[in-house]
Amino acid sequence: MVGVRLVSGRRRRVGQKQIPFLEQAVPRTRSSSPRSSSRRSWPRLPAWPIASLACAISALGALAAHAFDLQAHRGGRGLAPENTLAAFRNALSLGVTTLETDLAITKDDMVVLSHEPRLNPDLVRGPNGQWIAAAGPTIHSLTLGELRRYDIGRLDPATRYGQQFPRQKPADGERFPTLAELFALGGESVRYNIETKIDPTTPGETVEPARFARLVVDAVRAAKMERRTSIQSFDWRTLIESRRIAPEIDTVCLTVESSTMNTVAGQPSPWLGGLEGASVPPLAKAAGCVAWSPFWRNVTPANVAETHALGLKVIPWTVNDPAEMARQLDLKVDGLITDYPDRGLAVLGQKGVPVR
Repeated sequence: MVGVRLVSGRRRRVGQKQIPFLEQAVPRTRSSSPRSSSRRSWPRLPAWPIASLACAISALGALAAHAFDLQAHRGGRGLAPENTLAAFRNALSLGVTTLETDLAITKDDMVVLSHEPRLNPDLVRGPNGQWIAAAGPTIHSLTLGELRRYDIGRLDPATRYGQQFPRQKPADGERFPTLAELFALGGESVRYNIETKIDPTTPGETVEPARFARLVVDAVRAAKMERRTSIQSFDWRTLIESRRIAPEIDTVCLTVESSTMNTVAGQPSPWLGGLEGASVPPLAKAAGCVAWSPFWRNVTPANVAETHALGLKVIPWTVNDPAEMARQLDLKVDGLITDYPDRGLAVLGQKGVPVR
């Protein structure tokens, strides 16, 4: 593996590649891209400070305490406007395990909730109350105050995207929330799975990976939500950096392999933080993740078994069809990310699977 200095002399194989069996990640960088991997190694414990180690063990315990992890994708966008406090209130009322959301960074370094790095005309209205005509400026080019001028409380029904979620109940007046506001809303009654929205192929749209990770970690620590939060990303550079600076916070490795997007293809893929190998689950393990979160169409009995054998959870996204939810449960996945948590709860109830 490129870009990681060997701390412990032992190695483990990832696919046909040899990777270090790390006790601590010591990153090297080429240009601005982190190329290191950090992993939680059992049974030989990393040489972290005792306090950090205790936090990490407690965090694992918090994650494992739930028999099944039902996550409301973007707060459950099938039912309420995505990534709004209205959506998260609704998800909390349903009784989900985890609130799943996406993160962006404003010009004044505030961590806010948004799936898109730019203002999205499918769901953003300007101060005049009209839908913006085209993709707007990057969120990183706006201060929080400037961003708050925009309303994200309903979808534009004239757009193809707006027609995908007919059950979504509008909530006019909703603004882009901050991560701090989400933590304040949910408190310690729920878990949080927060995604760093960063694309290695378009580096100018947001802050660089190390800074993104630092700002998110600082926000989690400020809210004292380390034990209840996992940081997820398709761009594993932010996950590797998060593990380096905050080993007490869990990370989740996202992937997709489809005709329109593939974060696994390429040797190495720019999305995987410099890791290479023939199989994704060992790479997720090497990156230090506690769970692998693949696109639901990429889940197979074989890769679920492989992931579980490595001690990782499997939590596919985004599963909306009840029949497919049932099929995924039969594959023994550990959780589901869905736009329709009400459907997920119904399927879990039919199968007698506890959520909380």
